[in-house]
Amino acid sequence: MPLPDSPNQNRLLAALPTAEFERLAPRLERAPLLVGQTLYEPGGRLEYVYFPTTAIVSLLSVLESGASAEIAAVGNEGILGISLFMGGDTTSSSAVVQASGQSYRLSGRLLKEEFDRGGLTQRLLLRYTQALLTQMSQTAACTRHHAIEQQLCRWLLQTLDRLPTNDVVITHELVAGALGVRRESITEAAGNLQRAGIVRYRRGHIAVLKRQGLEAGACECYAVVKNELDRLLSDVQHRQSALAAAPAAVPAVAA
Repeated sequence: MPLPDSPNQNRLLAALPTAEFERLAPRLERAPLLVGQTLYEPGGRLEYVYFPTTAIVSLLSVLESGASAEIAAVGNEGILGISLFMGGDTTSSSAVVQASGQSYRLSGRLLKEEFDRGGLTQRLLLRYTQALLTQMSQTAACTRHHAIEQQLCRWLLQTLDRLPTNDVVITHELVAGALGVRRESITEAAGNLQRAGIVRYRRGHIAVLKRQGLEAGACECYAVVKNELDRLLSDVQHRQSALAAAPAAVPAVAA
């Protein structure tokens, strides 16, 4: 297993072969992320990509009215800032930290240079981008066709997959904002899950007691997104254990 506070806690970085990882490792900077911190704004110029390890970041679609909804989330499985290697320097969405934790950031210019070399780094980034697009399209279908309680189960499962514990530190208001629904709807759905013994919640915390209950209550969207990511990265997962044995020393970025 990756050691604490290691770049290899990020699934993409851990999948890189030694030569490609060692080219990037000296340029990776620790970047602690705090809840509510905005990494990107719509239309803003991107300078860095971020590889979360213990943090989770929401990608939000923001309307002119100021209303927003989560179109995807990124944790230790991915990267933030795909526009930088896909040919653009800006993004139409915003990136806001959903759960505090650690990440590593890298100059977009350096990642673009590595991407342009071809090789496994390019293949990994393109495959992850496909998985992210799957998450976005599935989220759009989910919010249109599935009940709020199903969406909440799906959202909690996706969050748990990116956390080391079963305790999600978040308010009903923030969950409602992520799903684009009223807070009262989340309170009602969470209440139903609590009465069923699946979760226990108090202000600012949702503790999952029975993961299998969430899996039974979620729509198919959770499995579709998870299975696609696993499929796209399945042939490179074996590289993680070898790289985890030698985490690189990297400078820290002030919070």
